[in-house]
Amino acid sequence: MSHKRPTVAFIGTGVMGAAMARHLLDAGYPLVVFNRTKAKAEPLLDAGAIWAGSAGEAASMADVTITMVGYPRDVEEVYLAPGGIIDQAPDGALLVDMTTSTPTLAVRIAEAAAARGLAALDAPVSGGDVGARNATLTIMVGGDAAAYERALPLFEVMGKTVTLMGGPGAGQHTKMANQIGIAGTMLGLIEALQYAKAAGLDLARVHAALSGGGANSWSWGAYGPRILAGDFAPGFYVKHFVKDLRIALDEARTLGLALPGLGLAERLYARLHESGGAELGTHALWLLYERGEQAAPVDHAGD
Repeated sequence: MSHKRPTVAFIGTGVMGAAMARHLLDAGYPLVVFNRTKAKAEPLLDAGAIWAGSAGEAASMADVTITMVGYPRDVEEVYLAPGGIIDQAPDGALLVDMTTSTPTLAVRIAEAAAARGLAALDAPVSGGDVGARNATLTIMVGGDAAAYERALPLFEVMGKTVTLMGGPGAGQHTKMANQIGIAGTMLGLIEALQYAKAAGLDLARVHAALSGGGANSWSWGAYGPRILAGDFAPGFYVKHFVKDLRIALDEARTLGLALPGLGLAERLYARLHESGGAELGTHALWLLYERGEQAAPVDHAGD
């Protein structure tokens, strides 16, 4: 009996996408790639991937198409534009968007895919560049259970924790909850270290001591050492985090939620973005505090 692996098209080979695609290639999946900047795909091409001239062309050559692009507008373009993925994917193909995008767009894509006899999942991830490189990503999936089972072997190559959260859009809603949590822990990390610095403490010793206590978190462990080393290269771009926080704020308003902590985080990251930090990692919020440019709105009206 043949157990030939399905051909996978991977659209978007940036900081995270390149590593995710490489894991699939190394696992024996025939790989077709497209990226707006071809140079970013060259290592994959050198390793045996096939280049396609567009997202639609890549999808036309594959049983499964995975996208990992930047913004909801990019997702909409590669899937729904004329000549895009949904137009050109073969009958019965599986489409998996792993970009952090909007729940509403995920539902639109699922509906458009179903109308063409295709299956679609929204499957955003958490874990940053480290998780992508180490294949330890958390993958939050929305869509049909049968489509999820088809995609599960691929997810298990790229990630460690994979969960079907519900129907179309549920993966994106879960990712919004994740980003809200990350925003809070990142603020805690930076303000804790800022306090320790102002108190004249040795930051490396503070970080080591608190790593064994209640202040510890994934961000504390992953980004604390980078901050102390002055390394603000992106594991996840500020520009993309601002996008995510704004999606979360919009969704919270739709749900009738007031989330003041989320609002503060969005304002701080927007200020960092506007002051030249768009291409840095999310932990570069430290630099805003170092320059004394952090926003500090205080509302005592309810006290």
